Amino acid sequence: MVASIRSSHTLQVLGAGIAWAMLFVAVGHAADTPAKAVVTKKPVLVPGTGALAKGATDDFEDEKWTWNYNHPKSSEEQDKRMRSPMGKSTNRLWFEGPKRGTPDVVKRIALPSPGLEGSTHGLLISSLHAGIPGRVTYQMQQDDLIFAASRSIGRGISVADSPSIVTRVYLPPFEQWEKRNGPSFGFRAGCFTHAIITGDDHPDEGKWGLEEYWPGMFICYEKANPKKNLPQQAYIRVRSGKNGGEIRGPSIPEDQLGWWTLGLSFTPDGMIHFFASQGVDDLTMDDHITSQFPYGYRTEWLKTFFYNVCTMDDGKTWSTPWVVDDPKIYFVKRPQMATSRPEGRK
Repeated sequence: MVASIRSSHTLQVLGAGIAWAMLFVAVGHAADTPAKAVVTKKPVLVPGTGALAKGATDDFEDEKWTWNYNHPKSSEEQDKRMRSPMGKSTNRLWFEGPKRGTPDVVKRIALPSPGLEGSTHGLLISSLHAGIPGRVTYQMQQDDLIFAASRSIGRGISVADSPSIVTRVYLPPFEQWEKRNGPSFGFRAGCFTHAIITGDDHPDEGKWGLEEYWPGMFICYEKANPKKNLPQQAYIRVRSGKNGGEIRGPSIPEDQLGWWTLGLSFTPDGMIHFFASQGVDDLTMDDHITSQFPYGYRTEWLKTFFYNVCTMDDGKTWSTPWVVDDPKIYFVKRPQMATSRPEGRK
């Protein structure tokens, strides 16, 4: 059973506001057209609402920020090899994913273009040799960079406390992209629920128990299609819908590249809400893509978040260079029940 993080020594807050930031989007009608019923978009929890979990962020501004690679990288998912010691950052906020290994480049750099106010540096992540070290598969592979959320939120945040995650990511000019249709970058969460365990190598596979899964969003590339008169573009893909299928989100044409803000929020009903917006402004309901119960699961706990770098594992083609900045975990503390002190016996 995942332990509660309600005690003050495990989860602390920054900031005073804990109110829900809900915005309604109404569709009106022109004065010279017949009157129509006003349609409102159902409000959901906007990522970034509430208080920042203390320590659950990294702004990459520390000049001493560096990454210890510890190659060869781990590849447990591909060949059951977890190669220790795994890579980690000197500030102990990031670590190599044991399933798929660290990106080949994890480096603090000056921002490629102005981002959040006051921010001057972000983190570059990119890969050449994904997959099993020393082998070439000629298949799409991924590397993981995982946030060490346990340092700030213990074993996780219950969805009863309405957690959310926000990050900024820089989409470079298309000349710098790997020219391969499909996913290039992922922003995902580690979640828990109780369900039939599906992991192939899990000792309790097929039994009812604590199931871990990783919903999120991918930024994908799509080559130009002259026959359909379609230019090259990027688009967002949501993982996943109720039945496990991925959902295509908004397209990103060339003139909308640059900084984007991505967000995931988790509500007490177990639903996950997906948001994305061009620029670095705070998210609003206008940026809502979809709300889902991925794989039919009702989320119970948020454990952490991580980034994926995806590339064709051909030994010669670099992934798209991704720059991320200022990821943060927020939450809205659930109301506490008022209790009365029992009267002493006379």
